[in-house]
Amino acid sequence: MANTTFSGPVRSENGFESVSKNATTGAITVGTSYSNIITGSVQSLTGAGAVNLTDLITEITAENTGDALTLADGSAGQVKIISYVAESAAGDTAVLTPTTLAGGTTITFDSVGDAATLVYSETSGWTIVGSNSVTVA
Repeated sequence: MANTTFSGPVRSENGFESVSKNATTGAITVGTSYSNIITGSVQSLTGAGAVNLTDLITEITAENTGDALTLADGSAGQVKIISYVAESAAGDTAVLTPTTLAGGTTITFDSVGDAATLVYSETSGWTIVGSNSVTVA
């Protein structure tokens, strides 16, 4: 089957891709693919900054102790995966402060391999549904 772009709901036996189209160039960028597995685009974030809402995954590289990260409120049912992949020096950490976090106010990543999977709810904000070695406070 050829590639086709639709603006409404579609059914498929072989998976889907969520894409965006550049209004100026017409270039198509694949955001998330849905088939037997879910894959999504990746934000690489080095040092302090904002964890975006547009990529499924954010990979963090810390540059200092306590790099401040923020995460705005998402959309109901949105999934966000955050993974601590590298640090500039031993002892570096990253502290994520979502606008709304169920059960806490911050998530601290202090070792390579730390990760958190979050789902956004309109009533409780970001909820951690899975994690590896992060500290919630």
